[in-house]
Amino acid sequence: MIQRDTGGPGEWVLLSYRIPREPSTPRIAVWRKLKRLGVGQIGDGVVALPADARTREQLEWIAEEIGEAGGSASIWIARPATMTAERELATGMAAARSAEYAAIVAEATAAPAGMAERQSLARRLRAELRRVTRRDYFPPVERDQAVATVDALATTGRRSRQALS
Repeated sequence: MIQRDTGGPGEWVLLSYRIPREPSTPRIAVWRKLKRLGVGQIGDGVVALPADARTREQLEWIAEEIGEAGGSASIWIARPATMTAERELATGMAAARSAEYAAIVAEATAAPAGMAERQSLARRLRAELRRVTRRDYFPPVERDQAVATVDALATTGRRSRQALS
Protein backbone atom coordinates (compact mmCIF):
# COMPACT_ATOMS: atom_id res chain seq x y z
CA MET A 1 0.00 0.00 0.00
CA ILE A 2 1.27 3.48 -0.86
CA GLN A 3 1.29 6.03 1.94
CA ARG A 4 0.42 9.59 0.97
CA ASP A 5 1.71 12.87 2.31
CA THR A 6 -1.40 14.93 3.02
CA GLY A 7 0.33 18.21 2.03
CA GLY A 8 -0.67 17.92 -1.62
CA PRO A 9 -0.95 15.55 -4.53
CA GLY A 10 1.62 12.77 -4.54
CA GLU A 11 3.77 11.54 -7.38
CA TRP A 12 2.38 9.10 -9.89
CA VAL A 13 4.04 6.94 -12.53
CA LEU A 14 2.27 7.33 -15.86
CA LEU A 15 2.50 5.06 -18.86
CA SER A 16 1.50 6.64 -22.14
CA TYR A 17 1.28 4.07 -24.91
CA ARG A 18 0.01 3.12 -28.34
CA ILE A 19 -0.07 -0.45 -29.49
CA PRO A 20 -1.16 -1.76 -32.91
CA ARG A 21 -4.66 -3.26 -33.08
CA GLU A 22 -3.38 -6.25 -35.07
CA PRO A 23 -2.24 -8.70 -34.09
CA SER A 24 -4.48 -8.45 -31.05
CA THR A 25 -2.58 -10.91 -28.83
CA PRO A 26 0.09 -8.42 -27.61
CA ARG A 27 -2.55 -5.71 -27.04
CA ILE A 28 -4.69 -8.09 -24.97
CA ALA A 29 -1.63 -9.31 -23.02
CA VAL A 30 -0.69 -5.71 -22.15
CA TRP A 31 -4.27 -4.89 -21.13
CA ARG A 32 -4.36 -7.94 -18.84
CA LYS A 33 -1.03 -7.03 -17.24
CA LEU A 34 -2.19 -3.46 -16.64
CA LYS A 35 -5.41 -4.75 -15.11
CA ARG A 36 -3.45 -7.14 -12.89
CA LEU A 37 -1.38 -4.16 -11.68
CA GLY A 38 -4.54 -2.21 -10.81
CA VAL A 39 -3.74 0.88 -12.86
CA GLY A 40 -5.94 3.94 -12.91
CA GLN A 41 -7.09 4.88 -16.40
CA ILE A 42 -6.47 8.57 -17.11
CA GLY A 43 -7.40 8.47 -20.77
CA ASP A 44 -7.02 6.36 -23.90
CA GLY A 45 -3.53 4.94 -23.75
CA VAL A 46 -2.62 6.68 -20.47
CA VAL A 47 -2.59 4.82 -17.17
CA ALA A 48 -1.20 5.68 -13.74
CA LEU A 49 -0.01 4.09 -10.52
CA PRO A 50 1.14 5.75 -7.30
CA ALA A 51 4.90 6.28 -7.68
CA ASP A 52 7.35 3.99 -5.96
CA ALA A 53 10.25 1.89 -7.22
CA ARG A 54 8.10 -1.21 -7.70
CA THR A 55 5.31 0.44 -9.69
CA ARG A 56 7.80 2.32 -11.85
CA GLU A 57 9.70 -0.88 -12.65
CA GLN A 58 6.49 -2.74 -13.47
CA LEU A 59 5.35 -0.05 -15.90
CA GLU A 60 8.84 0.10 -17.44
CA TRP A 61 8.65 -3.64 -18.16
CA ILE A 62 5.26 -3.20 -19.81
CA ALA A 63 6.56 -0.23 -21.82
CA GLU A 64 9.39 -2.42 -23.09
CA GLU A 65 6.91 -5.14 -24.04
CA ILE A 66 4.82 -2.60 -25.94
CA GLY A 67 7.90 -1.52 -27.90
CA GLU A 68 8.69 -5.14 -28.74
CA ALA A 69 5.13 -5.52 -30.06
CA GLY A 70 5.65 -2.63 -32.50
CA GLY A 71 4.00 0.02 -30.35
CA SER A 72 5.34 3.08 -28.60
CA ALA A 73 5.40 3.82 -24.89
CA SER A 74 6.87 6.33 -22.48
CA ILE A 75 7.01 6.55 -18.71
CA TRP A 76 6.32 9.82 -16.92
CA ILE A 77 6.55 10.87 -13.29
CA ALA A 78 3.87 13.44 -12.56
CA ARG A 79 1.76 15.11 -9.91
CA PRO A 80 -1.89 15.93 -10.44
CA ALA A 81 -2.48 19.67 -10.49
CA THR A 82 -5.13 19.42 -7.78
CA MET A 83 -6.02 17.20 -4.86
CA THR A 84 -9.42 16.74 -6.53
CA ALA A 85 -7.83 15.17 -9.61
CA GLU A 86 -5.77 12.82 -7.44
CA ARG A 87 -8.78 11.95 -5.28
CA GLU A 88 -10.86 11.10 -8.39
CA LEU A 89 -8.13 8.80 -9.70
CA ALA A 90 -7.67 7.13 -6.29
CA THR A 91 -11.44 6.77 -5.84
CA GLY A 92 -11.75 5.06 -9.22
CA MET A 93 -8.96 2.66 -8.33
CA ALA A 94 -10.50 1.95 -4.90
CA ALA A 95 -13.92 1.33 -6.51
CA ALA A 96 -12.42 -1.27 -8.83
CA ARG A 97 -10.82 -3.08 -5.88
CA SER A 98 -14.06 -2.76 -3.92
CA ALA A 99 -15.89 -4.67 -6.65
CA GLU A 100 -13.22 -7.38 -6.58
CA TYR A 101 -13.51 -7.72 -2.80
CA ALA A 102 -17.31 -7.84 -3.06
CA ALA A 103 -17.04 -10.71 -5.55
CA ILE A 104 -14.81 -12.60 -3.11
CA VAL A 105 -17.31 -12.05 -0.29
CA ALA A 106 -20.18 -13.23 -2.50
CA GLU A 107 -18.33 -16.38 -3.49
CA ALA A 108 -17.32 -17.14 0.11
CA THR A 109 -20.87 -16.55 1.33
CA ALA A 110 -22.28 -18.96 -1.26
CA ALA A 111 -19.81 -21.67 -0.27
CA PRO A 112 -20.88 -25.30 -0.65
CA ALA A 113 -21.76 -27.30 2.44
CA GLY A 114 -19.08 -29.99 2.09
CA MET A 115 -16.01 -29.40 4.23
CA ALA A 116 -13.54 -30.45 1.53
CA GLU A 117 -15.13 -28.04 -0.93
CA ARG A 118 -15.13 -25.26 1.68
CA GLN A 119 -11.42 -25.77 2.40
CA SER A 120 -10.59 -25.81 -1.29
CA LEU A 121 -12.65 -22.66 -1.84
CA ALA A 122 -11.02 -20.96 1.15
CA ARG A 123 -7.54 -21.69 -0.26
CA ARG A 124 -8.50 -20.38 -3.69
CA LEU A 125 -10.13 -17.25 -2.26
CA ARG A 126 -7.08 -16.54 -0.05
CA ALA A 127 -4.91 -16.66 -3.16
CA GLU A 128 -7.33 -14.31 -4.91
CA LEU A 129 -7.28 -11.98 -1.88
CA ARG A 130 -3.47 -11.85 -2.08
CA ARG A 131 -3.64 -10.97 -5.78
CA VAL A 132 -6.21 -8.20 -5.19
CA THR A 133 -4.30 -6.84 -2.18
CA ARG A 134 -1.12 -6.48 -4.28
CA ARG A 135 -2.93 -4.04 -6.57
CA ASP A 136 -4.88 -2.31 -3.79
CA TYR A 137 -3.20 1.07 -3.32
CA PHE A 138 -6.19 2.74 -1.65
CA PRO A 139 -7.91 0.02 0.43
CA PRO A 140 -11.70 0.30 0.56
CA VAL A 141 -13.72 -0.89 3.57
CA GLU A 142 -14.70 -4.03 1.63
CA ARG A 143 -11.16 -5.30 2.04
CA ASP A 144 -11.63 -6.03 5.76
CA GLN A 145 -14.99 -7.66 5.08
CA ALA A 146 -13.45 -9.92 2.43
CA VAL A 147 -10.60 -10.96 4.73
CA ALA A 148 -13.03 -11.69 7.58
CA THR A 149 -15.39 -13.67 5.35
CA VAL A 150 -12.61 -15.83 3.90
CA ASP A 151 -11.14 -16.34 7.38
CA ALA A 152 -14.56 -17.44 8.63
CA LEU A 153 -14.94 -19.82 5.69
CA ALA A 154 -11.55 -21.40 6.43
CA THR A 155 -12.26 -21.62 10.16
CA THR A 156 -15.67 -23.22 9.61
CA GLY A 157 -14.11 -25.84 7.37
CA ARG A 158 -11.37 -26.60 9.92
CA ARG A 159 -13.89 -26.87 12.77
CA SER A 160 -16.03 -29.26 10.72
CA ARG A 161 -13.01 -31.41 9.93
CA GLN A 162 -11.91 -31.46 13.61
CA ALA A 163 -15.40 -32.43 14.75
CA LEU A 164 -15.30 -35.46 12.47
CA SER A 165 -11.86 -36.55 13.76
